[in-house]
Amino acid sequence: MKHRLTKAAAALAIATAAVFAAPAMANAYTPSGPDSSTTTITPGGTANLTFTGFEPGESVTFTLTGENGAGATLAFVKFAVSSASLTKSATAAGAAPVSVTLPTNASGTYTLAASAASGNATQQIVVGSAAGGAATLPSTGFDGDGLLGVWIGGGALVLAGSAVAVAATVRRNRQNVAA
Repeated sequence: MKHRLTKAAAALAIATAAVFAAPAMANAYTPSGPDSSTTTITPGGTANLTFTGFEPGESVTFTLTGENGAGATLAFVKFAVSSASLTKSATAAGAAPVSVTLPTNASGTYTLAASAASGNATQQIVVGSAAGGAATLPSTGFDGDGLLGVWIGGGALVLAGSAVAVAATVRRNRQNVAA
């Protein structure tokens, strides 16, 4: 009886340890991005970012998404798709470093996602100006000088239409007076 009680207590202790150890092990590999929630990179600039919390040696896929994401490079590999992707192995410490180079015409905000079997982490990348201030608005192709001809031509049409309307009114008034 004494041995059964000892075995039952040992089995209960092992079961309790297994219940509490599983979430602890799962939390041991919780991927996270760099220290700050956003990173600012100038157009054409490069930043080295490190994601942590992956399992040692685990394959981590990085995907950069944003305006002209195809023009960006990850770890100096150029891609010709709408978003750039790269797969690397995490270090023995569970870190996954990546080098991000934005295209020279970068603007807006990009999202860098690190995905692995143990979880996902993201990092926002904001495009800053070369002077270190806020990003400048991109050129949208508006050319005010090119519209000068449209304004002059439109004005000429309005004047010609007005002259025709006045001439028609004068002729109608002369016909009504003569009758």
